[in-house]
Amino acid sequence: MAHFAELKQKQDPTGFTNDQHWVVERVVVVGNDISTADGPLGDNDMHADGEAWCQNFFKGGTWKQTSYNNNFRKQYAGPGMVYDSAKDKFLHTQPYASWSLDASDDWQAPITYPSVTDDGQETPEWHYLISWNETKYQADNTKGWEATKSNDTSETPTKYDWNGTAWVSE
Repeated sequence: MAHFAELKQKQDPTGFTNDQHWVVERVVVVGNDISTADGPLGDNDMHADGEAWCQNFFKGGTWKQTSYNNNFRKQYAGPGMVYDSAKDKFLHTQPYASWSLDASDDWQAPITYPSVTDDGQETPEWHYLISWNETKYQADNTKGWEATKSNDTSETPTKYDWNGTAWVSE
């Protein structure tokens, strides 16, 4: 089976910029036996004739083949993802305004993910539930990662900030 993503030109779906992006609307599956000028779809990856076939069959649109096994265009496309035509890759949308793409085209926070995730015991009784807080980062660019303890059952759990080496309660 061949998989094709239908793309629509839209303003940045994250709202972080006014840039235009190719956004995945849907992904369809087409049988490998569909004949095109270059032969059956199953014979090639990134099949331009398959993309043209989708355009004809679905009466328009912009289509790009995507790989279910992540063999090309970085990863399998999904609705809401972005197609970067300069890199010829499908990318997840930017999760936060402060995050940037790394050399592998994966989104990374401006502060390294915390290295301490539990109490250090061989069988930890609890661990930190870690999340990114963009508002904290924008207010103080030395902060951003925050956590609560998984075993904190109080009505208002204690929040912890990552200081680069340890969790510190707020």
